[in-house]
Amino acid sequence: MLLQPLLRRSKSMKCILFAQLSLFSPPIFNSPNQIPKPHRLPHFTSGFWSSNSRINPRGYCSRIYTGVKSMASAKIVSDPESISYLNQREAAEIDEILMGPLGFSVDQLMELAGLSVATSIAEVYKPAEHNRVLAICGPGNNGGDGLVAARHLHHFGYKPFICYPKRTDKALYSGLVTQLESLSIPFLSVEDLPADLSTSFDIVVDAIFGFSFHGSPRPPFDDLIQRLVALENPSQKNEKSPVVVSVDIPSGWHVEEGDLSGNGIKPDMLVSLTAPKLCAKRFSGSHHFLGGRFVPPSIAEKFKLELPAYPGTSMCVRIGKPPRVDISALRENYISPEFSEDQAEADPFAQFQKWFDDAMAANLKEPNAMALSTTGKDGKPSSRMVLLKGFDRDGFVWYTNYESQKARQISENPQAALLFHWDALNRQVRVEGSVQKVPDEESEQYFHSRPRGSQIGAIVSKQSTVVPGRRYLYQQQEELEALYSDGSSIPKPKHWGGYRLKPELFEFWQGQPSRLHDRLCYSPEGSDGKTVWKIVRLSP
Repeated sequence: MLLQPLLRRSKSMKCILFAQLSLFSPPIFNSPNQIPKPHRLPHFTSGFWSSNSRINPRGYCSRIYTGVKSMASAKIVSDPESISYLNQREAAEIDEILMGPLGFSVDQLMELAGLSVATSIAEVYKPAEHNRVLAICGPGNNGGDGLVAARHLHHFGYKPFICYPKRTDKALYSGLVTQLESLSIPFLSVEDLPADLSTSFDIVVDAIFGFSFHGSPRPPFDDLIQRLVALENPSQKNEKSPVVVSVDIPSGWHVEEGDLSGNGIKPDMLVSLTAPKLCAKRFSGSHHFLGGRFVPPSIAEKFKLELPAYPGTSMCVRIGKPPRVDISALRENYISPEFSEDQAEADPFAQFQKWFDDAMAANLKEPNAMALSTTGKDGKPSSRMVLLKGFDRDGFVWYTNYESQKARQISENPQAALLFHWDALNRQVRVEGSVQKVPDEESEQYFHSRPRGSQIGAIVSKQSTVVPGRRYLYQQQEELEALYSDGSSIPKPKHWGGYRLKPELFEFWQGQPSRLHDRLCYSPEGSDGKTVWKIVRLSP
């Protein structure tokens, strides 16, 4: 049961958008009294999945923020002064160019803008704590952005509601309404909204007015804006007030001068689109994001825009430093299938293979990464991450430098522990046992299966020794590359090879709600000359 193939992963960013497993059809609510508090997801029963399943993990096993964590994390631009801000004329002119000579359509830009808003929200506010989202949408493009954002938030695991008082008959907007209705996303009239929005919602998306608005808001938007303002009044705040997210411009603000009266909306999050508008300099909330990843170089050059690069496949980038968090308050509530004794394989190697197959199917980054802990004769432990390169009934194999710190500790105390952590699956596996070197021919075979750059790196690195600087490593590398530039075989250094840990204990850990985790421990027992593995459940 050898782990095949030997795993090798690129360090380039990968963004996996895991599909949601739809467990419920959202009901339609006709009044605010019917809007529920976030429901607790049910426990899944045995038999829900198998090692051959290709169901994406967020559908059946997740932290309580199902479906969100896999979004590519937003890059942080720590200095807001280093980017460009647009005035109203520039913002309008950019839109005209995008939808004119550059060939963008309104619905294309709206889709990208709404997705940017949804991903920005998902970066900060997880559906475990902020599940119920009210999107208040105006009659123009800003309202359309809100409708699109609500659709994406639904698919990200949130429960959106729409307040869209001034509908239009234009095909683009009626199509968005149809899409939302097909998802059973409730539409609430202004009359149906509770007087105090904090009692029924966790997030309120302000998608009422954009940068083209001027003048005073008219009914019913004047009243809706005042309800959002009321959420910022400490005297009216409940224990947990909903956060306000404004799309591009806080509604009622001047696009360049901001909140002129000082009594306007003070959003917790602002999602600027295309480029921040001048009023964003007066935003004092906790989270400022830039979205709308569609600005071509020609526009950036024409308007001399200095905009941050979007990392990887992310649709948003944070502007400014994120607020400090209370580390003691960081916690997750795990939602996973139960892992019971009758589900566990009798053989821990078979159980590990099953879970490893699940980690591979989930497309996790480096599922073969494991923490290796060793202790020398001084009794001082040390840990580091290494990569599993094979396993069978003889044990778990990794490769390293035989003159490294871990190698010295293993030579003094040939006992070690491995830990696999598959975060997206809420799983860990601990393996403990004795360690010995693999046969040299096995190390030789694996060494020559590696990329030539890795082979040279193994020779260059005198692991755990002090070097004068990175340039020294580059020089050594360049010399060896020149030496073997003819494509000749690179000899494996004597100080490099593999180790094999022979398991004497396995523990399989599955995260569960309220810290009542599943822990099944395997230990060997002799019976008629055969090894039988005893399974016990450990208290979490």
